[in-house]
Parts: sequence; C-alpha cells; structure tokens
Amino acid sequence: MKKVIVDPVTRIEGHLRLEVEVDEATGKVNDALSSGTAWRGIETIVKNRDPRDVWAFVQRICGVCTTAHALASVRAVEDALNIKIPKNAHYIRNIMAATLTVHDHTVHFYHLHALDWVSPLEALQADPAATAALQETVLKTYTIPVKGPQGFDFSAYPKEYPKASASYYKDIQAKIKQLVDSNQLGIFAANWWDHPAYKVLPPEVHLMGIAHYLNMLDKQREIVIPHVIFGGKNPHPHYVVGGMSCAISMNDMNAPVNSQRLAAVETAIATARNLTDSFYVPDVLAIAHIHAQHGSAIDGGGLSKVRVLGFGAYPDEPFATHRDFAPEALVRCDGVVENFGQGVDKAEYIPLTGKDLEDSAVVTESAEHAWYKNDEALHPWDGETDPDYTGDANGNKKEWDTLGKDKKYSWVKTPKWRGKVCEVGPLARYIIIYTKVKKGIIQPTWAEQIMMTQIESVSKIFGLPPEKWLPSTAGRTVARSLDAQLASIMEKYFFDKLVKNIGTGDTNIANTLKWEPSSWTDGEFKGVGLYEAPRGALSHWIVIKDKKVKNYQAVVPTTWNACPRDDKAGQGAYEMSMMDTQLAVPDKPLEVVRAVRSFDPCLACAAHVYDSKKRTLSMVSTDPYM
Repeated sequence: MKKVIVDPVTRIEGHLRLEVEVDEATGKVNDALSSGTAWRGIETIVKNRDPRDVWAFVQRICGVCTTAHALASVRAVEDALNIKIPKNAHYIRNIMAATLTVHDHTVHFYHLHALDWVSPLEALQADPAATAALQETVLKTYTIPVKGPQGFDFSAYPKEYPKASASYYKDIQAKIKQLVDSNQLGIFAANWWDHPAYKVLPPEVHLMGIAHYLNMLDKQREIVIPHVIFGGKNPHPHYVVGGMSCAISMNDMNAPVNSQRLAAVETAIATARNLTDSFYVPDVLAIAHIHAQHGSAIDGGGLSKVRVLGFGAYPDEPFATHRDFAPEALVRCDGVVENFGQGVDKAEYIPLTGKDLEDSAVVTESAEHAWYKNDEALHPWDGETDPDYTGDANGNKKEWDTLGKDKKYSWVKTPKWRGKVCEVGPLARYIIIYTKVKKGIIQPTWAEQIMMTQIESVSKIFGLPPEKWLPSTAGRTVARSLDAQLASIMEKYFFDKLVKNIGTGDTNIANTLKWEPSSWTDGEFKGVGLYEAPRGALSHWIVIKDKKVKNYQAVVPTTWNACPRDDKAGQGAYEMSMMDTQLAVPDKPLEVVRAVRSFDPCLACAAHVYDSKKRTLSMVSTDPYM
C-alpha cells in the first residue's frame, strides 16, 4: 500500500491537500482524505454589525464566486425581515446570477480544468490541417441545439465561431513550441505531461483545446458586462437589501441603467450564448466522448451515485420568504435523490421544503474531524466557529507529515441532510431534475425541458444511459457545461422580462419600506438566503437581534463537497470521488486531481475562522519553496 500526497492542489480557489492510499499493484484507491488547509474570518467579522451591510463583507469570502455570496446574503436578510423586492430588482439579480454561472463555468473549464485533459506537449504532435478539419467535425457532431421559451431569439447578433483554418492552428502551434523550447512553460507549467492519460486524446484535440484555452483568456471578460452595468463593477458588484442600487431611466443617458447600457448587456448575453454553444459544450463533449469510448474518466462518481442535494434555481417572479423560493423556481431541483447510480427506476426523490430548512433535524453542520471546538451537529442558525487547531496526526502544527483520518484534519466543516452527507453542484441539479421528470413527479418547465433535452442528447452521443455517464468525473464536467448553456438562455429570458417590465413604465428598483431599522419590530429574526451557485447549493443563515447580527453562517457548496468524513455518515464527495477512481501511475495521481477539480473547488468559501483578537493562531506553509 502506498500513500500519495498532493499539497497544495493548484488551479483552484484556496488551499487543498489530498492524501490517498493506493494499491500499487492494481491502482485502486482504498482510502482518501481531503483537507482544507486555510481559513478566513468573515462569519465572525459580521457579528454585531448592521444587517444591511453584511452582503458587502461576506461577498469577500471569495474573488471567484464574485456575486454569489452577496446574493445569498441579501436574500437572507430580506427573508428575516420579510422584504419582497420589486420585479426589476428580481430580474436583474437573476441576470447577474446567470451571468456568474456562465462566466464561472467557462473560466473553470478552460483555465482551471482543461489542462487536466489537454497538453501543450501533445499539441506539438498535431497536424494543423487535420485540426482545422476536426474543428468542423466537432461543431457538427457535438453541438446541442436548445431553444428558450416561445418568442425567444438571439438571431439579431453575430455568431462567435471557433477559428478553423490550418494557418491559424499552425500559428498557435508555433507559439506553444516557442514556450516548450524555451523551457519556460509559464501558464502550462507544473503538470504531469508524461502521464499516459494524455495519450487518450488525438494530438489534434490537444491543439484545438489549447487554442480555445487562449481564446477564452480574452473572451471571458466580455461576458461579465451585466455585472458592470447593473452592479457597477466585477468582481464584487453592488447590491442593496430590498433590491438593487442601479437607478433606471430610459431618458437620462447618465443613469446607471438606460437604453444604451441595456443594449450592451444584451450584446454580452448573446456572446455568452455563442461561447457556450460553439466552444464550451462541443469541446467538453468531444473530450468526454473519446474518454468514454476509451473506458476512462467515467469513474469518479463517488457520492453522486448515492446522494445529491439541491435547493432550486431561478425563481420566475419575486418571492416573499424562503418557503416560497422553490415553488417559484424554474429549475425545481429542491430535494435529495438517493441511489441514482443504480438507475432512475431505483432512484428515490425526497423533497426538501422551506419548512424542512428550519428543522434542526434536517440541516446541520458538525466538526468531528474539523479544527473547531464544538463537535456537535448544529443547525446553521445555532452554528459556532471557534477554532481548535491540533495539527497533523502527530500533533505537529508547523510542518505536516500526515493527517490523521481518525482525528481532526480540515478547516472545512461537515454539512449533513438528515444526518447524511450529500454531493451538490450542476451534476446534482441535473440528476434531481431528470429523476423528478422521469418519475412523473413534475411536468417540466421550459427550463427543465431544456435540461432533459441536453441529458438525452448526451446519452445518445455517448451511447450510455444517464446513470452510467452522469455520476462520473467526465459527467460532472459535462453537466457543468450544460449548466452554462442553460444559464446563457436564462440571462436572455430574464433580460426580456426586465425590458418588458420597464416598458410598462415601472422603473422601481428597490423596496425601501423597511430600510430604516426603526421600521423593524423588536425581537429576534431568522432568515436564510438560498441560491444554486455555480458550484451548487449555497445557503446563508442569519439571526438578527436588537437590530444587529447575532449569528451568521455560510454553508457553501464546497463545504458540502470538500467536507471531512463523519463517524456515522461516512465520507464526503471529494473523498468518495477519489476512492471511486483508478490510478494508472500512483506517483502521478492525475486521475484523482482531475476528479477533485471536476467539482471546481473553492476552499476560500468553505473555511471561515477568525480570532476576534486578531492574533495569529498558527501558521501552516503549503509552499515547498518557502
């Protein structure tokens, strides 16, 4: 048995350490450990502050999620104070949420995950003319034509198509060769380029993938323009409790939102749709299909085969409280699906209602194996974040040799649904919707019908039923691309609703009836803000007392997925995914790193500890050159 350690795992947000025990003879991972090795202080920082200011603090949990935490936070405060926002604000928030999803997924695949699949060294072996021909084949074979609701159209905008000439790919190849020959790979450094997994794809796929990697370095900035128009900037756009802060006027050309700026938003939305349709989805499907035919990358499903969870996404109209959130959703992934890996006929759907979220028997976080004092499973409204750092398995707090799986080993807590761990994310959303529709639990909305069309199209391409390809490393990556495609359509859908509503003469952007704390009644109020973020089910929990924040907890998607094991519930999604993965070369565990990165890890979001006296609790270096 061989122990393999990857620390730090790069190309993610935050710091992550992986330890796996591998049978060298078979390549089977017998045990795995995932440790969040850094911490932050946002939840404690916001205590005793004005609830109206909290969104600005918690949004800084992460610079990759940009708008996600602000949206969940204002929803939590509005839920606690029973504030219903205006239509315009609701539509704008949904546009910004969908924009984040497209941008985040696009950046994740091309700039954080693509190099797990494609190699600049393999690209040097490609024939540029054959690559150009391959590009045309990929567009014809792997494009999924999906349409929005009736009256929905993008046809007025020019299409962005991948360049597909031999001379173009020859130029890209020359640039790559210059980097390789100079021994300065730069952005392509620090990978196991000699790993046999890179040989699965033809060299032409590698060249096409690297070219699109470079394309997206420029294009990804264009698709976040809605954040700049509606929120003033990106990252970390502005919000306000009760709505949005961007005034609307079709007559004043200096107004934050006017006809000229709405046109810029619509152009950005059209670009997002083109990039997902013509680059992202075809690229991912081509790579995943070749791997599926080869019999690789369709492992790594882990917990997604057993249990997934979601809250629901994109409420169509403004909602009053968290109990109304899921019923208003266009994507009703509210609930848990168990045993999907056995087939949809054996899968079981269990609802997760707004009332359930209030129940301390339904949603909890515990810290049996996380560096916090209280191990008890607590409801987020009662959550505690008191640090108890004990170091590695031998108590070493400065330099870790190994982490003890029977001890505390991570700064990430363990969220549970009815005492069970769950996987969240785009994969979870697609599993839940597919199960609910196939079992006749719901009649699909137009958005859910798109999801069904996407799943069935991929199943036809792969020649596999959904339960075989969805819960896997490749399936998790594919689901993220499909989610981006759906989000680009959502952007346009809510943009059309916004323009139509403004056309009626309604320019209201914020409900300020309860803006002043003097309008709040005395007592204690609890709220939860829900959002299906790019990485999965996100919830912010607030307790307001005496018009100040009494307690605040963020239960984020990476907390669900990266959590350490629980003595009763078992191991979390990262650890189970690694244990469901076969290694070809134990000393170069590309497969487990690929599996973990398919979740798009965001460890900065998952660990929130802070010493109120601003003391250094301890220092752990994850940089071998320090």
